Amino acid sequence: MPVLPGAEPYRHEGGEVGVLLCHGFTGSPQSMRPWAEYLAERGLTVSVPLLPGHGTRWQDMQLTTWHDWYAEVDRALRELTARCSTVFVFGLSMGGALTLRLAARHGDAVRGIVLVNPGNKVHGLAAQALPVVRHLVPTTKGISSDIAKEGMTEVGYTRVPLHAAHSLRRFFRLVDGELPQVTQPLLLLHSPQDHVVPPADSARILSRVSSTDVKEVLLEQSYHVATLDHDAERIFEESLAFVERLAPGLVGGKGSRSGG
Repeated sequence: MPVLPGAEPYRHEGGEVGVLLCHGFTGSPQSMRPWAEYLAERGLTVSVPLLPGHGTRWQDMQLTTWHDWYAEVDRALRELTARCSTVFVFGLSMGGALTLRLAARHGDAVRGIVLVNPGNKVHGLAAQALPVVRHLVPTTKGISSDIAKEGMTEVGYTRVPLHAAHSLRRFFRLVDGELPQVTQPLLLLHSPQDHVVPPADSARILSRVSSTDVKEVLLEQSYHVATLDHDAERIFEESLAFVERLAPGLVGGKGSRSGG
């Protein structure tokens, strides 16, 4: 299937500091593109992979599981660590959970992590019924474009495939158990008004990770897809300051080559 316009993966060859950005469940690299380009313009090497089953049609996602999504970001991280001396991982929503697992499993290879409205649990009464319901009903209403800013839309699916949602639920449970293995410096930004992931998810993550260098930032003007919302610039600036603090002297100058 052809990739939806705007959902293409993004890569920019910059300096010795690399950043892997992980998009969310049923979303695409489009939600991360402005953030990626902001970092690329400041000389960083940037990678935004398209997760398997995403960015085309929901039927394609129905055939994938968390194993496929995680394998793709793991591959992208290994590629970056082979290219760069210092690597960070950033994630939005489910991308936050992918980020946390990469941090737990790769240890010192990940210098620091930035999470935006990270998911930790599939919520609602229907979540308990997913193991059965997914065999009876293929999809439910989509979760994309939870954005306060007028005129902004997310390139994502209008339906949530329930086989994939069931796999996501299992993945969240797995990651929750691995949170104590996360020791890296952590910047967590979340929206008090989020119609997809409640603030309780961020609170649980902060309570369970072993990181001691932790900063929490509230995104008061944004909903779930905050990277495309009113607080986007705040996210970009805070994340760059985080990278510059942890990789002093390695960030700066304009990047030379980019690719979409």
